[in-house]
Amino acid sequence: MSPEITDQTHKSESKRITIDPVTRLEGHGKVEIFLNDEGNVEQTYWQIPELRGFEKFCIGRSVDELNKITPRLCGVCPGAHHLCSTKALDKVYKVEPPPAAVRLRELFYAAHYVHSHIAHFYALASADFVMGPAAPAAKRNILGVVDTVGLEIGGQVLKNRSMAQKVQEIIGGKATHPVCGIPGGMSKPLAEEDRAKIEGWAKEIVEFAKFTVGLLDDVVLKNEAYLNLIKDPGIYYHETYYMGMVDKNNKVNLYDGDIRVVDPSGKEFIKFKPDDYLEHLGEHTEPWSYEKFPFLKKIGWKGFVDGPESGLYRAAPLARLNASSGFTTPLAQAEYERLKGFFKDLGVDGPIHHTLVYHWARVIELVHAAELLLECAQDPIITSKDIKNKPGIPGEGVGVLEAPRGTLYHHYVADENGIVQDVNMIVGTTNNNGPINMSINKAAKALIKNWQISPGILNQVEMAFRAYDPCNSCATHTLPGKMPIRAVVRNADGSIYQTFQNF
Repeated sequence: MSPEITDQTHKSESKRITIDPVTRLEGHGKVEIFLNDEGNVEQTYWQIPELRGFEKFCIGRSVDELNKITPRLCGVCPGAHHLCSTKALDKVYKVEPPPAAVRLRELFYAAHYVHSHIAHFYALASADFVMGPAAPAAKRNILGVVDTVGLEIGGQVLKNRSMAQKVQEIIGGKATHPVCGIPGGMSKPLAEEDRAKIEGWAKEIVEFAKFTVGLLDDVVLKNEAYLNLIKDPGIYYHETYYMGMVDKNNKVNLYDGDIRVVDPSGKEFIKFKPDDYLEHLGEHTEPWSYEKFPFLKKIGWKGFVDGPESGLYRAAPLARLNASSGFTTPLAQAEYERLKGFFKDLGVDGPIHHTLVYHWARVIELVHAAELLLECAQDPIITSKDIKNKPGIPGEGVGVLEAPRGTLYHHYVADENGIVQDVNMIVGTTNNNGPINMSINKAAKALIKNWQISPGILNQVEMAFRAYDPCNSCATHTLPGKMPIRAVVRNADGSIYQTFQNF
């Protein structure tokens, strides 16, 4: 994760403001803000300068290796990549895993969601609300949050995230980079003694998730200033399409289902099978970023604009809520209905377009994941030893699931010997790349006026991307061209002598 921003990294060069590095996200990125002659914002860019190259260097390897290689995209998201890659391998080898293996994967994945959502809400996002958007940079971090809310709460955060990690370690073989998935199943069954441990942890995690809902209520929803930020359509608001994976009843399904996209009014736009994603999604590139910009092919690439005529869509927690009719678990469904009721009272009777509500939706998903964790741990099938089916001849396959940060696509093509010929990935964060650019641009234009700039204002610009919980380590793969490099040569007094760049 990037280090906390200091005033020295907020650099103003004439009409250009650079926030580099941006903070409290996975991976690296920067924000470039360009001002006009009146000191108002002309344009803002969310620039991703890192290149990972996974789509290219996986080619030529044995396809069996990909669910062990692709999780190395990130240390926060490996569970999502491992399972999505394993689902792709199921398709490559034309084999369906037994029901017990699917349930074991779901148990593992619920734990992954718990640890990921706890990390974002408490370590990355909460400082903006607990400490306040304009708090000193040195205080806007997890230590500042713990100092404010108390050591006991901080200890519970660490304990519950640790329990979720232990579940991943028991099932996955490793807490961070799992190795449990195989084409057609899972590598080992779950022992009864481990199942009993997980059930006990799951009960505690459910209670912690309920506590987190209460904390959100007390710290955010009961704070009029924060509520005004959330509800304000002039800063954090975009009317877009929304994407999410759903079951046959249009309920959120994190592991399997159809991909449903609704338009800005909430009407179903398309619903498609994961194998058919290329018929519906395109990927645009820009020379100033290594992160691609997915769009809906039926509409086409129309640039960084929202509304029904734009091909951009949003993914991740709020999008999943907007694209679905709720959850299959009772506590999460009750919170979903409370959220919808809250905005219905404000006159919103369709999708919720308020970007900061991503945090609220993420907490509801934490509740859902905790309930799923307990549900799976108590399922009699979970300790079955029937967890493998024999794979067939390798070929082509697509795996899709809902990563914490959005719909995740892994697409592999192998020859008859199992050697990878082509790889394509659309990562959770990548779906939101266009909307993130729109969000920071709108926030910057609303907040920066007449040369009035402060660290607090720049942090509020960062809050626009932080709501999406972006993971740029995962989201950058390939882009034709050169690595974008910008070098600034300064005189001894610090003034700029010359600037070189290749983009």
